[in-house]
This record gives sequence, structure tokens and C-alpha cells, in this order.
Amino acid sequence: MTLESILIPQVQEAVKNLYGIEITAEQVQFQKTRAEFEGDITLVVFPFVKAARKAPAMVAQEVGEALIASSPNSLIASFNAVQGFLNLCIAQSYWIEQLQAIAENTEYGQLSRGEGEKPLMMVEYSSPNTNKPLHLGHVRNNLLGYSIAKIQEANGWNVVKTNIVNDRGIHICKSMLAWLKFGNGETPETSGKKGDHLIGDYYVRFDVEYKAQIKELMAGGMDEETAKKEAPLIKEAQAMLVKWEQNDPEVRALWQKMNEWVYAGFDETYKQMGVSFDKIYYESDTYLVGKGEVERGLAKGDFYRREDGSVWADLAQNGLDEKLLLRADGTSVYMTQDIGTAKLRFEDYPIDKMVYVVGNEQEYHFKVLSILLDRLGFPFGKELVHFSYGMVELPNGKMKSREGTVVDADDLMAQMIADAKEISKDKVNTLPDITEAEANEIARVVGLGALKYFILKVDPRKNMLFNPEESIDFNGNTGPFIQYTYARIQSVLRKAGDQLTLSPNSLIALSPKELSLIQRLVDYPAAVRQAGDEFSPAVIANYAYALACDFNSFYHDHSILNEADADKRALRLMLAQNVAKVIKSAMALLGIEVPNRM
Repeated sequence: MTLESILIPQVQEAVKNLYGIEITAEQVQFQKTRAEFEGDITLVVFPFVKAARKAPAMVAQEVGEALIASSPNSLIASFNAVQGFLNLCIAQSYWIEQLQAIAENTEYGQLSRGEGEKPLMMVEYSSPNTNKPLHLGHVRNNLLGYSIAKIQEANGWNVVKTNIVNDRGIHICKSMLAWLKFGNGETPETSGKKGDHLIGDYYVRFDVEYKAQIKELMAGGMDEETAKKEAPLIKEAQAMLVKWEQNDPEVRALWQKMNEWVYAGFDETYKQMGVSFDKIYYESDTYLVGKGEVERGLAKGDFYRREDGSVWADLAQNGLDEKLLLRADGTSVYMTQDIGTAKLRFEDYPIDKMVYVVGNEQEYHFKVLSILLDRLGFPFGKELVHFSYGMVELPNGKMKSREGTVVDADDLMAQMIADAKEISKDKVNTLPDITEAEANEIARVVGLGALKYFILKVDPRKNMLFNPEESIDFNGNTGPFIQYTYARIQSVLRKAGDQLTLSPNSLIALSPKELSLIQRLVDYPAAVRQAGDEFSPAVIANYAYALACDFNSFYHDHSILNEADADKRALRLMLAQNVAKVIKSAMALLGIEVPNRM
């Protein structure tokens, strides 16, 4: 039970007794007491000032006195009234009881629901193309999607983590064609490359050769736009796409072989990144379902066909323009695939909420998808959520896959781990009995924790500049700082041994920093709720940082193991133990591990 839920009926009773008026729970408004005033929680009395017919300051004073007189177990120790704000100081015994309750709750912070009461949320993230490896942009997408899924699970949802693999289309044919023309039978085994990297190289190769052809055609007098359409390579790629959709056996066999190379590479990347999926859909399986739905909509008059054979949706009544659904040659577009995927998903699962984790450049796409699904008669159309996030930018500009200028996810993670090993070696090498395997594991946990935290601490809706050097600093708002705080607490707890079994006296006097730290722990469930409501891992990241800062400030001023008073020592050990528990819980919601030693 929260402090607010305890106080609300007391305030309702006080107002009724003082002024003879009934107020609703919604009219009882609490907020955190401002730093310049004494108090733990503030009641805003303005909602019932008019009915009381007294000045706000007088109402605050009278309500405060009534609460003190009726407060059970002396919950309210004192109060002060500042105009229409009643600042309440809560008895320290209450906060110690809260700490003890936190210690007893193994799932602290998680919203408890019965299994039959859990609604189902599907979260889609990653959505890679099988013509290139995952890059920095995919890293932010995967980390956000996985963290959102973990946060919503903590908020009582059943969550299905899903991925739609874009395994067909003109971009796939480009890498296939380039491999056929220039690959000389190269494989992941013969090249020593991960399959996704190998295929990505041929996607870049296609672009190089295609640009050379365009340049040659333009040198012969052709304008640029015509040259782009008439270049032999692009025509061959388009012809290959048509053959693929016609189930040409040779094209399909090549496509399957190259995709298998890519999937093996993706699996390695996902494993290193620490993300996973419950269900993977493939565009090659869903696009025909989407085409069928488009044809059904065409027959109903929801869509129309142009003279060239292409199919379009007129969205003028929705204040939008027209949207292509099928090309003139009958091939499908992303929108077609997404319609089919949505239909299959809702057939597979009783989804209550569908969340797409996709960059903000696709906001128009998902607005249109929602409209089209609704127009096709799917009841879930209007309920789709596009979790729109900002792009990751680099000091030297945006990434372009076809030009080979991306920051590769595998290379990035490897470099972060290497940097962590180098930066932390002075600390790690002083640990007793440290083995090379443990040192490498610490470097992995710290390096990936630095990467994940730096990306997730930023408001997801904002563009961000990724700075590897800043992310791995052991000071400031970073993952390693929080991880080191956790490891420091583990060291204290190991040294404490049997003293951990002691229970603190509930009447012990708390120092300001002990009280502040307990109150920060009490705030954790509210932070989890807020992160769920706002779909924002940044709320959890910044809560974890604030908690680590509070603990380090407390640790600087208070001895734990050398405290002579047994009750104080027991309380501080319980406090440290539960700070560690909540740090580990919060970081897990971000997909970040914490090491026991650093």
C-alpha cells in the first residue's frame, strides 16, 4: 500500500469533519515536497478551499491539525502549511517499515496480477533486412524494444516479443545479383566472414557497380533520372524480383541459401546483444496474405486500380494523400507486407495492444497502416501503437548502408568490450584470485552495459549522438558507474557475512541521507509504472543513476561494517542489500547485467 493510498481516506475524513463536505479520492492531490521546504509529501488543498470558505493557508493549517490528531500509529510526525500547500513529515518508523517490506518482497517493483488477468501486448522490434548486417541504428531499436518488453512485463502484461524479417524485395535482389556476378562462389566458410557481413559487402558492391553504369550512360548523353532507370544492373535486379515472386526455382534456391547465411550471422549478433524474440515473422510468408487483403479491399471498393495496373488507397478523407499498395507489375510494397503481418499476428495471438518499435521517419507509414487496417474491417486497426524513436547520429554524419559507411553492430560491441577491458584493467587486476576468464567476462558485462545504458538513458523520442568514450566513463551518468556501485555493495555484503541476518530496530533514528535513500527505494515501483505508461526506458535508467548517486553519497558519510551500534549497522546493511537488489532489478529492465566484482 502506497503512502498516498493510506493518506487519502484520512484527508477525506478530515475535510468531512471540518467542513461537512464529501470529496472524491481524485480531489485529494499529493506531490513530492519541494526541496526548500521541510516535509516528505505535500497535500494541495486548493480543490476544497472554495467549499471550506476559508483562506488556503487556514485550510492547510486546519487539515494538518486534524490529520495529526487522527493519524493512526502517529504516521504523521509534523506538518507545515505554506499557503495552499500542506507539507507533511512522515514518521521515521514508517520508512523503516517500508525498508523491511522491500527486503521481504522478492519481486519488488513488479505489478502483481493473476495469470488470467494479464492482458497481452506484442512488441515488434529489430525488423532487419537480409541484405546487410545490423548497424548502430538497429542497436538502438533492439535495445529499446527489448527494454520496453521487460518494462511492460514488470507492469503486469503478458508480452510477446516479435520480429519481422524483411527477407524479400528489390534490395535483397541487389545483393543476390551482385554475388552472382562478382562473388565467384564465395561463402562464409571460404571468406571467414559472418554471413550477414558477406552479403552486406555484395549489397555495397552492387551500389558501386550501379553508380559506374549510371555515370557511363550519362557520359553518353543520357540524363541522370533516365540513366538510373536504364542501367542494366537495376533492370536485372527488377527482373530477378519478378522471378522471385513467380517462384522461379533457381532464384528461390539462391535466395534461401544466402538468407541462411544471414540468419546465422544475425543469431550471433542478437546473442551478443542480449536480446531475444518469442516469434519471428518473415515478409516472404506475410506479403501474399497482404496482397490477398489488398485484392479484397479492391473488390469492396476500398482501393482502386490505375491504368498501369497498380493499386492505390485514396486517403483524402483522412487528410492524407494516396498510398501505393501494389506496383504495376503486381509486386508488393512494405505496406502490403505489414497488412498481411498484422492479420497473421492477430490470428496467432489474442493481442490486446500491438506496439511497433520503429524510427520516427516511419510515422506516416504507421498512421496509414492504422487507417488501412481499420478500412479493411480489422477491429485492432485503430489500437496500433507506433513507438516512434529518434535516430542515432554520429559525429561525422548519418549512416548509409549502400555506401558501406555504417557503424556495424558487431564491430561496435567488440570495440566497447575491448575498451572496457583496457579502462578497467587497473581495478580488475587488483581483485583477489582474478582469472583471465572472469576478467574477460567483467569486460563483456561492463562494455555492453556502457553501450546499452548510454543509448537507453536518452529520451527515446529524441535524436542522439553516440559517444563511445563518454559512455564507458566510470564517473557520471553511465552504466559502468551504476555497475561499479552494485559491485561495491556486493563487496560490503560479502565482508558482512553473518551480520546480514540481523534485523534493525524500527525505532532507530535515521540520518537525512539514510532517510533519503529509503525514500528513493520506495519510489521504484512508481518509476516502473511511469516507464510503462510512457514507454520510456530512460525513466528507469535515470532512476537507477539517482539511486546509485544517493547510495554513494550515503556511503561516503556513513560507515557500515565499522558502525559500533548493532541496530544502525543492521539497518545500513539492509539498506545496502536492498539498494543492490533494486539496482539489479532496474538494470535488468534495461537488459543490462551487473557484475559481482569490478
